Amino acid sequence: MKKITSSLALSLLFLSVSAQVPVYLDETKPVNYRIEDALSRMTLEEKIAMIHAQSKFSTPGCPRLGIPELWMSDGPHGVRMEIAWDDWTHAGWTNDSCTAYPALTCLAATFNPELSFQYGNALGEEARFRKKDVILGPGVNIYRTPLSGRNFEYLGEDPYLSSKMVVPYIRGVQQNGVSACMKHFALNNQEENRDKINVEVSDRALYEIYLPAFRAGVQEGGVWAVMGSYNKFRGQYCSHNELLINEILKGDWGFDGVMMTDWGSAHDTREAVYNGLDIEMGSWTNGLTWGESSAYDKYYLAQPFLKAIQDGKWPESLLDEKVRRVLRLNFRTNMDRSRAYGKKLAPEHTALARRIAEEGIVLLKNKGEFFPVKRSYKKIAVIGENAVKRLSQGGGSSELKAREEVSPLQGMINEYGRENILFTLGYASGNPDYSRELPSGLDADSLTQEALKIAKEADIVLFFGGLNKNYSQDCEGGDRKNMDLPYGQNELIEKILRVNKNTGVILISGNAVSMPWLGKINALIQSWYLGSQAGAATAGVISGHINPSGKLPFSIPVKLEDNSAHYFGKRSYPGVSDTQHYEDDILIGYRWHEKKKIDPQFPFGYGLSYTTFRYGRISTDKTIYSKGDSVIISFTLKNTGKIKGAESVQVYIGQENPSVMRPVKELKAFRKLFLEAGEERSTRISIPVESFAFYNAKTGSWMLEEDKFTVYLASSSQKTESSATIKIRN
Repeated sequence: MKKITSSLALSLLFLSVSAQVPVYLDETKPVNYRIEDALSRMTLEEKIAMIHAQSKFSTPGCPRLGIPELWMSDGPHGVRMEIAWDDWTHAGWTNDSCTAYPALTCLAATFNPELSFQYGNALGEEARFRKKDVILGPGVNIYRTPLSGRNFEYLGEDPYLSSKMVVPYIRGVQQNGVSACMKHFALNNQEENRDKINVEVSDRALYEIYLPAFRAGVQEGGVWAVMGSYNKFRGQYCSHNELLINEILKGDWGFDGVMMTDWGSAHDTREAVYNGLDIEMGSWTNGLTWGESSAYDKYYLAQPFLKAIQDGKWPESLLDEKVRRVLRLNFRTNMDRSRAYGKKLAPEHTALARRIAEEGIVLLKNKGEFFPVKRSYKKIAVIGENAVKRLSQGGGSSELKAREEVSPLQGMINEYGRENILFTLGYASGNPDYSRELPSGLDADSLTQEALKIAKEADIVLFFGGLNKNYSQDCEGGDRKNMDLPYGQNELIEKILRVNKNTGVILISGNAVSMPWLGKINALIQSWYLGSQAGAATAGVISGHINPSGKLPFSIPVKLEDNSAHYFGKRSYPGVSDTQHYEDDILIGYRWHEKKKIDPQFPFGYGLSYTTFRYGRISTDKTIYSKGDSVIISFTLKNTGKIKGAESVQVYIGQENPSVMRPVKELKAFRKLFLEAGEERSTRISIPVESFAFYNAKTGSWMLEEDKFTVYLASSSQKTESSATIKIRN
């Protein structure tokens, strides 16, 4: 009897305890129930704490209820080194190194969405292992001007390419239980005066050019967090912008995640409360250098918001909606006990970083089959600082502490042997800095003379130049001053050509540069910030072990004035009296060059190979289509060369008689095909007819007109291989 009584008592005790277990801890319950349960248990002060930072990269959660802190890390090219709790110094950890992946310009140049998914997954694995809940990337702002300091972090000039590349990246990151944070929403297309500039742009350009990648990230990628930009749009700061956030992001697109600031991009409590901001980070700092220590409770969404609720000025329901979104982010990340543990510095991460780099390198010129560089050369001159500079460092918030970074020089030594490589700097820059240009301390004339000496005695010269991640180059917080190569590189190249005409140039950058020497050199490679395996990938392409297959994700103009943003003068870029008018409207990049008949130096989508491809004629499954249909195009592609290679086939459409101004043609599909030597493949691509529509600013909706359309099968925006005409009927 005593035994039975004890068992009964234990059962009653268990029932009593289990009845008090919060629903938010019961993983069998729907997430919305769990969110409401957690919310109902929180005090007003605990709710306020959930929506602003407690340190440079974390929010406090709710310790009393066991709701974890949210920990964030900069991306988008790798997990950043640890930053101190309350200032911007590096924390000095010894276990916070990472795999440095190629910059997103390189990823875009691969034209390979499958690689984008693998990229996101690998980044998510490393972020998860480092116990990060949010990775602050990817960036999808449009490449509008070649001067923008953060173009290297973005996916190029075309909204369709950006959309198709960002979706798998987001999915890859988030399958690890780590939130991607798509940025910078929106119209952050320059760094110059970024925290004050007011952007004025038409509705049509907004919807056709600057929002599609964000929309795809939300509606197709299912992104869990979005970061606002520093600039204003139509007079209101973007991080608490009624139109962008409430009406478009959360209204039209149905975004159910967290809208957060960039560091220091909030400016007003009332606007932040009413215009959709959910988490505020860094508002007592300009985002980089200065701030009031431990000022987190003074943020716009901290004590000022709390006091307004306590005083009855605003209803608590406004706060509850923000906390719901933050809790949903918790349940998707650090309160999801089924998520994997991640991986750090895995061999497959290194291999992937190299493959992305290899597929992204773009061969722009190859006179007389200069590349691949023959092994019969006994003296190969490697000249240029970018052959040895650690380019994973600097650049702003995308800086990385790579465990390993194979330089191009080391890659060339590994490939051709140390005894065959002659190296000298040729030019030099200072150390990277976020806010100023630092001198190198080396004598430029001495460097030039040494470069010319080596060039004279070499069989072949490879000049490794371009930009770097120093201030006023490819770097957050400021734009480039012009399109020229810095540190006297143009002059140095000209001098090298006078002593050795057998010269090729490898440009490493995230932006287009002017090329006054282009007609005199034999070959040109556009490379990027390639990360941990930069040298291995570069040497692989130079030696011919890897057949280049990258395509330009942006147009390279001959001169700056040929670019759409600069054609209209300061009113269009960088702005006058803190306001900038996008006079180029929907005509950016190749759209501008084709409509205005201004030839670029190299067009969007262009890239050579060591093999050749023959395009068959394009055909469509029918000639007349209606709304709701898809155009099925068919064609063949044959590798007519002697080695395997890959070609990124592009499909553009153009309308014959539109009622409004439209580009000559616009990218609507692409497919990267890998073919063995001599292989021919038949391919079909489906394109929804709805994608032929334009945004009608008068009706505020997309409009598909009855008309003839041309479907272009192309190897670049400027080279049509075949075309077909179809009709659209409503």
